[in-house]
Amino acid sequence: MRLPERVKANVENLEGKTQEAFGNLTGDRQDQIVGKAKQVESKTRNLMEDAKDKVKGMLK
Repeated sequence: MRLPERVKANVENLEGKTQEAFGNLTGDRQDQIVGKAKQVESKTRNLMEDAKDKVKGMLK
């Protein structure tokens, strides 16, 4: 498990949720979309790290 990558993913997820919430509050559609995209990217990073961990586990 690469902790720094997981931390980056979690920070990006938090940024995305905050930006989406701000967009919802202000009605800014672009902030809503970009915030949601950051959340999706964060989930993708976590899935990639999970896959890397599983492959490393199988090779041991």
